[in-house]
Amino acid sequence: MTKVSPHKNFQTQILQNIKLKAAITMEAARGLLNPKMRPNCFELFGFDFMLDSDLNCWLIEVNTNPCLEESSPLLGSLLPRMIDDLFKLTIDKIYPP
Repeated sequence: MTKVSPHKNFQTQILQNIKLKAAITMEAARGLLNPKMRPNCFELFGFDFMLDSDLNCWLIEVNTNPCLEESSPLLGSLLPRMIDDLFKLTIDKIYPP
């Protein structure tokens, strides 16, 4: 049986690993994103990660059409905030409030 390390810090180790894997994935697909170079385009991706028993982070898949269903109380609180942040980073830059 694998022993879980209680000494991993979420912010400095796990979250940084998630961000690094997401950045590497987006860099690998950069040439496929917006191939016609249209201005003011954006796309929402859904990254699925898993932590193993040693708290190692694994990228499972990336969805180009992620589900935005508020199927649990946690998603009910996270999704509206995420969508609001998405619009602040995209639409609000073009059409300020």
